Amino acid sequence: MLLARHQSLHAKEPLRWLDLMAGCGIRALRWGLEALGNPAVETELWINDGDPDRLPLIQANVQALGCSTRLTADAADMLLHRAIVQRHWFDFIDLDAFGAPGPLIQPALRALRFDGLLFLASTDGRSPTGHDRAGAIRSLGTAARAHPSSWEMALRQLIGLVARQAWMLGRGLQPLFSFSEGRTFRLALRLRHQIPGGDEQKLGMVARCERCGAQRVQPLLKLSGWPVCDCADGQGRWSISGPLWIGPLQETHLLQQLIFDAQELGCQQISPATLRMMHRLQADSGDGPTVWPTDELARRLGIGGPPALGPLVEALQAAGYRASASGIMPGQVRTDAELKQLLQICTSLRGEGI
Repeated sequence: MLLARHQSLHAKEPLRWLDLMAGCGIRALRWGLEALGNPAVETELWINDGDPDRLPLIQANVQALGCSTRLTADAADMLLHRAIVQRHWFDFIDLDAFGAPGPLIQPALRALRFDGLLFLASTDGRSPTGHDRAGAIRSLGTAARAHPSSWEMALRQLIGLVARQAWMLGRGLQPLFSFSEGRTFRLALRLRHQIPGGDEQKLGMVARCERCGAQRVQPLLKLSGWPVCDCADGQGRWSISGPLWIGPLQETHLLQQLIFDAQELGCQQISPATLRMMHRLQADSGDGPTVWPTDELARRLGIGGPPALGPLVEALQAAGYRASASGIMPGQVRTDAELKQLLQICTSLRGEGI
């Protein structure tokens, strides 16, 4: 709602928003009641659900809205392809699919106006988290391996898939924010007219040593042999995931604006839990996919409890490394420090009683 409202407030031309799989139409209803913040800009709500029996309920729910509405009961792919042929471009598409949304990604991108927004959801949790590797090959075109930061790896694989689809159309893609609670994986993305220079470097592979937990990252563009992991006993073996997105996950400036908008609306409209999540995402751009759970660090050091996340981030930054608390999964630290240096800093904090 905040993202749609932000687009509405800054729009100068008429808008068309598509709720592609509307169900009872509650999201489109909320768009009409909460997100239309600029009365000077005409906005059309296009509400679609494949079940025609839902249309009377949707019509009853939205009939009091003070904006143009269009109701259809088409298969999602047919609606998108028809919109492309008839040049009905959308400024915002909500693609909230059951399972993996892969077949609908490219037609949704083609139906988006340049700088349009795609809000994408996937309820396929097994494939991208490494629990159905064959399924990940089929639906995402990636090798998905089990990883302690499984939610983040799933989001990165999904962004990587959308980016490849956009690039095939000669268009660029900008992740705005990404989050999950472990069952549904959600992305907000902006379609760019052109591919920004260097974006091809943001698709790559992530390797994790199955023995010591060390991690390595390589862009697909410069992919070469993986160095031997320097495990103490030399028995390490890389578990490699990808291709996936290795660039930032969040557009922190936009999130700051959305937080400001949410605070203006007040707690009656924006829940405290939503605000807390937005603050977590805003504090962690997700630039760099090497993330370690503090529980794993404690286990590898043989200490009783995990290091405190805040002091650990501060100590890593003081040592010259990039570091932040992961906004995706709780109790995890994102850093470009090698595992050896990370464990040394954890040990020093333990010695200081932190």
